[in-house]
Amino acid sequence: MATYQPLPFERPIQELEKQLADLNAQENSTPEHAEQIRQLKLEITRLTREIFDNLGAWETVQVARQTGRPQTPDYIELVFDEFVELHGDRAIGDDRAILTGLAKINGRKIMLIGQQKGRTIQERSDCHYGCAHPEGYRKALSRMQMAAKYGLPIICFIDTPGAYPGIGAEERGQAYTIAYNLREMSRIPTPITAVVLGEGGSGGALGIGIADHVAVLQHAYYSVISPEGCAGILWKHVKHADKAAQALKFTSADLLRMGIVDEVIPEPLGGAHRNHRRMAMALKASLTESLKSMDGLSKEELLDRRYEKFRRIGVFEETAIEETLAATDNDPAADADTDAEMTPDANS
Repeated sequence: MATYQPLPFERPIQELEKQLADLNAQENSTPEHAEQIRQLKLEITRLTREIFDNLGAWETVQVARQTGRPQTPDYIELVFDEFVELHGDRAIGDDRAILTGLAKINGRKIMLIGQQKGRTIQERSDCHYGCAHPEGYRKALSRMQMAAKYGLPIICFIDTPGAYPGIGAEERGQAYTIAYNLREMSRIPTPITAVVLGEGGSGGALGIGIADHVAVLQHAYYSVISPEGCAGILWKHVKHADKAAQALKFTSADLLRMGIVDEVIPEPLGGAHRNHRRMAMALKASLTESLKSMDGLSKEELLDRRYEKFRRIGVFEETAIEETLAATDNDPAADADTDAEMTPDANS
């Protein structure tokens, strides 16, 4: 398990944990000492739950970016029985920001596609900090088409601040490649499950996110733009990223309420970075249930459901407008007010 630096709002928890470590280090077996340890453990649990149950949007972003948070390679080790990596896009090269390969979960063969950021400086450089180039998205789509050919369900792990914004990536068709993936994923005739593990930034995330079942970890976020990017556009400075995060409504609770995702996967107390193994168990249970729920669906049913799922996103706005218009049509007082507003004033 990777080490992590406590976030600013975790410092009170860290201080209590240091006190607990000091108590445990003492060679004291009295009942009073045991009671002190018990009470301190209860206080740590209470404080951790209180803090993480009331995270703001910007604090959620900080948790999603936590360096010790489990990434795709960690879940490959903890969730899947086997994994054989498949490299390259058969055109340019192998983009390490996207990991693809054949895997087994509970003995069932699947195609796994996951974004990875890396941990060490060398790994992050190789993975472009999780920002994929066009060849990464071509690699992902190629593996999806292979999965469809052999009747394998697809699991996608999303964890990226966004697609790589460099000149070379744009010259090689970054925007076109992502758009092409969106179209092709919408009609791949095999079950697709996508899970946002940490960051789900912009088109870089959506490029592998058109799925039949979309889940998000409790303290992850899924957004059209990063808070810093939004702050730069609206407030002309990244120092307002916290306000942008609040305005974007991209936390797991917001996403579930608006119908953007189908499921929120609970994280261990204090976040996934505190207990990789327990987080992996919850993720495995969710993936197993998702795969099982799509068994028996014909290709036509699968594609129709996927189409309808994404067509429904945003309907709440249209529904609100229709309800308002309907209420106005059925309210004589509202009609009278409208007529009064349209009648010219005799004194004007």
